[in-house]
Amino acid sequence: MANSSILIGLLTLFLLPISNAQSQPGVVRTLEPCACPVEVDTSFRTRCAYLIVPENRKQKNGKTIKLPFVLVQSKNPNKKKDPLLFTGGGPGGSSLGWARGVARSPIINDRDCIAFEQRGTYFALPRLSGNELDDAIRESYRKNLNKDSMMVVGGKRYKKALEAKGIDLSGYNTDETVSDIHDLLATLQIDSVNLSGISYSGGLMLAVLQKDPARIRSLILDSPLPTFVPIDEDEPANFNESLTILFRHVDTDSTNKALYGNLKEKFERYFTSIDGKKFYIPYVEKGTTDTVRIQYTRSDLLGVLVNTRMKHIPYVITEMIKGNHYSYIKRALDGIFEHSTAPSGMRISVYCADQTAYHSEKVGHQLYDAYPYLKGYHINDVYKELCDCWKVPPIRPETKQPFYSNKPALLADGEMDNACRPLYIDMIHHYMPNSQRLLFTKYAHGVGGDDMTRFMQLFLDQPYRKIESNKNDIIAY
Repeated sequence: MANSSILIGLLTLFLLPISNAQSQPGVVRTLEPCACPVEVDTSFRTRCAYLIVPENRKQKNGKTIKLPFVLVQSKNPNKKKDPLLFTGGGPGGSSLGWARGVARSPIINDRDCIAFEQRGTYFALPRLSGNELDDAIRESYRKNLNKDSMMVVGGKRYKKALEAKGIDLSGYNTDETVSDIHDLLATLQIDSVNLSGISYSGGLMLAVLQKDPARIRSLILDSPLPTFVPIDEDEPANFNESLTILFRHVDTDSTNKALYGNLKEKFERYFTSIDGKKFYIPYVEKGTTDTVRIQYTRSDLLGVLVNTRMKHIPYVITEMIKGNHYSYIKRALDGIFEHSTAPSGMRISVYCADQTAYHSEKVGHQLYDAYPYLKGYHINDVYKELCDCWKVPPIRPETKQPFYSNKPALLADGEMDNACRPLYIDMIHHYMPNSQRLLFTKYAHGVGGDDMTRFMQLFLDQPYRKIESNKNDIIAY
């Protein structure tokens, strides 16, 4: 026991604060050293530890969870004192893999970089994972049962299994993660930080700013989903709008007018015409020899399109209209039977608390009237029926409200983003007058890449300086 205490003490000294703030809010928590969950270039000095925080700050039972982070130190002796902190999207995605990439990025030349794993995700303890929902989905296909009903059956089994492990699902939401990030900053005594997020974590970082802006120097948000946006009331329209833009590009750029002419009209007519229709495919599950006749519907075809890269969608649509479904549905079924495709417990908990609790079913029905070819299809894999059995409390109403801030922000999105439209960066800009926007005209959700890294460098160096683009397909405004 004595040797263990000495080791923890020495490693805690290794995790010394990287700045010296004492005044900002946030609770100083215990750090428990750990092996780095991901491999980072060994030429960099890295600091890896668990941040130990309450599982549910509303409960006074003293129960804690462990959230790992990886701090990659810049080799520059004159590095800036404001690190870049990243956490991933989803919700439910892991964040620590980013540390591998940042070690190869020019961003590390000027400042330390921190990857922080959100509660309930892959490397966190506990991780909200299980096979119950995947098993129910597979059962629905094997036996041609109603998919939505089996999602509820699997959701109930999944919740019961997680709670049997002593997990309090009401502690896994954006409000708690926001507090986790502020506690991390307080524990490391960081008095100035740049926040980076993508998709869901773009909104999460806005919520971190909303809770307490004192430590926040700037924000970099890629394809952000603001907390004040009711995504389930938007996403079908977002998908439709992204397809409309894609079809416009196809009409302008395609040389095969016979195949791709009037594709928007053909697509909407075909997918409206197959409403309620059932299709069947002979399928042999891996590891078995029996051929099963599996039923699929329009929703499965739409699921294929939502998960297809934009540049391939026009061809896939023409094939589907011809009735050539087999290869696409087989690939989707292979994924369902061979991998975990169900939403994680963290994703379900966050969406139910953050989004579904605040959504209007009336608006959802209006969407189906406006876009009849989407009727009955859940673009988001977490929806009301699943949340009705998950039963977690909503996040604070204040977190769902937009707010004004004069902090500088770099906001980027792809013109064909089918999930979080560029409209969202315009909405954020309305509330953040010192923000700047980048529209990548050939991209969809999550722009990333070398060009985005270059803009990030320019912005981090001088966050109030106007960003300019020298590329026609990237619009700075």
